[in-house]
Amino acid sequence: MSDDDHELQTFRALVESADRKFARVRDAPTYDHGGSQSHLFQKVFKAYTRLWKFQQENRAKLVRSGLNRWEIGEIASRIGQLYFSQYMRTSECRFLIEAYVFYEAILSRRYFQGSEASSSPKDLGVRSKELRFYARFLLVSLILNRVDMVKHLMNCFVALVDDCRSNFRETNFKEWKQVVQEIVRFTKVDNGFSVRSMRYCGTIDTHRASLPYVARFHAKRVLKFQDALLTSYHRNEVKFAELTLDTYRMIQCLEWEPSVSFLQRHTVKPNENGDMIDHSGASAVIDLNLAADLTDPTMPPNPRKATLYHPTVTHLMAVMASICEELPPDSVVLVYLSASGKAGLNNVSQMENSGSGGSSKYSRRSIFSRTTQEQNLGTSECQSRGKSELSCYDNYLWFGPKGDGGSNNLYPGDLIPFTRKPLFLIIDSDNSHAFKVLHGAERGETAALFLSPLKPLFKNPSDVNLHNGSQFTFFLTAPLSAFCQMIGLFPNKAETDVYNEAENILTNAFTEWEIILCSTTSMDLVWAQMISDPFLRRLILRFIFCRSVISFLCPPEESEQYLPLCLPNLPNSVAPKSEAVRSAVMQLAGHFDVADSFFFTDT
Repeated sequence: MSDDDHELQTFRALVESADRKFARVRDAPTYDHGGSQSHLFQKVFKAYTRLWKFQQENRAKLVRSGLNRWEIGEIASRIGQLYFSQYMRTSECRFLIEAYVFYEAILSRRYFQGSEASSSPKDLGVRSKELRFYARFLLVSLILNRVDMVKHLMNCFVALVDDCRSNFRETNFKEWKQVVQEIVRFTKVDNGFSVRSMRYCGTIDTHRASLPYVARFHAKRVLKFQDALLTSYHRNEVKFAELTLDTYRMIQCLEWEPSVSFLQRHTVKPNENGDMIDHSGASAVIDLNLAADLTDPTMPPNPRKATLYHPTVTHLMAVMASICEELPPDSVVLVYLSASGKAGLNNVSQMENSGSGGSSKYSRRSIFSRTTQEQNLGTSECQSRGKSELSCYDNYLWFGPKGDGGSNNLYPGDLIPFTRKPLFLIIDSDNSHAFKVLHGAERGETAALFLSPLKPLFKNPSDVNLHNGSQFTFFLTAPLSAFCQMIGLFPNKAETDVYNEAENILTNAFTEWEIILCSTTSMDLVWAQMISDPFLRRLILRFIFCRSVISFLCPPEESEQYLPLCLPNLPNSVAPKSEAVRSAVMQLAGHFDVADSFFFTDT
């Protein structure tokens, strides 16, 4: 056996070893905050570090022995996939950027395209690997907001799928055609509304005039925001892979915008001949502990986000239980639930009837049982509590496919056990108001509730595609774009000065509202203990804006179904009709010359 053959044999053994370890963590849950999977990821990263270094040091020998370029690309793609999975588990932007670096290197060095130069055509297996590479790179580029790269990858991806269908006619590429349709639909949704990043940008979202008020604000208790659970479940919703549009927007909204210097430090630049410079920080070193030069020192860590795609109710509750169990003291969990809602039958008779058969241990009729507690509380108070508890199971969110099984229903009462920990619940649904019953039914901590309108509202409903994601979520993540969509304007088609001035109007309004909130003595403790966090404070400000805009646009007699709710109530000084809020909406509407569409005068 020659030295070259020995090197190739060693390489194959390293590949097999790394692939076996990779298979163990490929489907690991993204909500493992306790760290039970960390040691497995560490082993996989070490295996691929060893493999990547070996192929770099012995590249010439391996190529002489028959190593294909696509095999190097497949290794780099696996490493990028590992980095992306670590990003999804930790929300650390450094892992997302490293995934992008590896995928970009694969593309620029044409690892998969290189085999086209050989006389033998690429087999179907290699083409499948290339298709998966493009799909994964598209997802990373979407989350990083690399718009130009997304467009380039889409063109390459569409061309590759068409080529595969031509060369492999006996193979059904229906699933890949569906992936193409998903990414085209996903990118079209924000066409005309993507003006600025949804991430928290220090230069835009930090309002200097109000910073002293925020710094001086002290509540009896201050909660840290470190964990979030995000999920969306709608039929035919806009999505790409397992990332829905609404969840994507919330992910963006709950992350810091990396500094320009940090991004430039981790962007790969081409040589004069078009090849990529060997970036040692990503090509040769793969180590979870390289935080010194891979973490943006100018930014705090992002809150960790467990993102669930179309979960079952039991899965959703299991993840919530895991997060709440591991929640550090004096911390709050943000839970974002976006799903269709349905009003159930009056369950009083159902519960009463359920007591006639089956075990009384699990019968809801027990709510009405006369116990010693009833005697102590008094009959009327006990009956009131019973009705309240029953109302927690009247309506629900629907997390399921076709059909209407009870196992797919998430009732407000299902969330009550989790209120033993501080919760910030955002319910985005056409049945969101059913969750008002949670307020006052908590088991330890008063929950903060944002409840979406029951219906979206647009100036010209016929001009808006109803499958463009939730309007309420859009207001929470991109308020000015949501405002423009509501009144039928496209911000990226407007003159730059017009849109920039609108941004200034909104920024000034948020600054004033921040000062009001941090100066008031009437703010409920639930909001007071959260407002110091920049992400949560920004959500509160955007809710105030959303509620006010809708209150002036919708006819007064229809306000109940169009207005969002928050519980406990925010101070009256930032209510929709308050002067500080009303004047800002009037100014913005006047700026876009649509004031005549709003009901600013009391009638």
